[in-house]
Amino acid sequence: MSSAVSPAPPTARPAVRRTSQLLVLVVVLVLAFAASLAFGSRWLGPGALWHSLVANNGSDADVIVRSLRFPRTVVAALIGLCLGIAGALMQGHTRNALAEPGIFGVSSGAAFAVVLGLQLGLVDSVSSTVWVALVGALIATFTVQQLAARGTGATPVGLALTGAAVAALLGALTSSIVLLDADTLDSYRFWAVGSVSGRGLDVAGQVLPFAVLGLLLAAINARDLDMLALGDDVAAGLGLSVRRARLVGLGAIGLLTAAGVAACGPIGFLGLLSGHVARRIFGARNTWLIPAAGVIGATALVLADLVGRLVGGAGEVQAGVVLGIVGAPLFVIVVRRRAVAL
Repeated sequence: MSSAVSPAPPTARPAVRRTSQLLVLVVVLVLAFAASLAFGSRWLGPGALWHSLVANNGSDADVIVRSLRFPRTVVAALIGLCLGIAGALMQGHTRNALAEPGIFGVSSGAAFAVVLGLQLGLVDSVSSTVWVALVGALIATFTVQQLAARGTGATPVGLALTGAAVAALLGALTSSIVLLDADTLDSYRFWAVGSVSGRGLDVAGQVLPFAVLGLLLAAINARDLDMLALGDDVAAGLGLSVRRARLVGLGAIGLLTAAGVAACGPIGFLGLLSGHVARRIFGARNTWLIPAAGVIGATALVLADLVGRLVGGAGEVQAGVVLGIVGAPLFVIVVRRRAVAL
């Protein structure tokens, strides 16, 4: 009798490979998180960093890590996770690898709400900005969903067109307000650039319930999205409620993007980059692609914030600016080489 071990089933090999790839991405995120704590205007060695985390005695290093670097790094990782997953979901539901969450009008809704809150005197702190932006983002998401459902049944094209129309309208209203009110413009421009500067754990706590609910909906929607990739008719034939799957996906995108925009402002490009890179590594299987996009998004925002602090000299370059300057040209090169079709 042969004692040779039978080979693993062919279906197990891709799963092992993808698990290994996802673990590598997690390790990179952990290293990026550690680098964000260690580097800045003052470098902290491993000993000082460890002491600051486990044995706080009020030293300068402890204050730097616990009061400044750790909170903003946590916020960057959380918001990057949300926007990365929202980007992957958006690309899956629109069947367009170059789509991004802003096309649903979520960012525009948050921006309009913040501007309106500034003009009415409702926004006077980071905390109040978070809540006002969340309300605006969720209202915009609900509006897009209702308009698309009544017109085209919330199809990919219908959602994209409705979202673009709502985003254009809200963008025009926002511009009209800030151009007519210099004080509102001055306050709004710091939020609109996209930044984790000045964001503490209290901000993370305020958006965390929305982020958790969005992540749960995304997990539920991942398997349905694999079926939707076969086409709405085929998915319906397999027993999937296409309308329910679209609504769950739109809810997840709205909640995740709303949490990100509310906490850090409209950080563009991150969802687009994360979803696309994850798809290049893991293929079209959403049960792997979606968590990978979240990890990639978290890593990208943490590193963007770190780079902004290192190159800013006495000040700092905001994370949204870093992502635009560094990421956009790189993404264009990748798209041209891969010949991605719109």
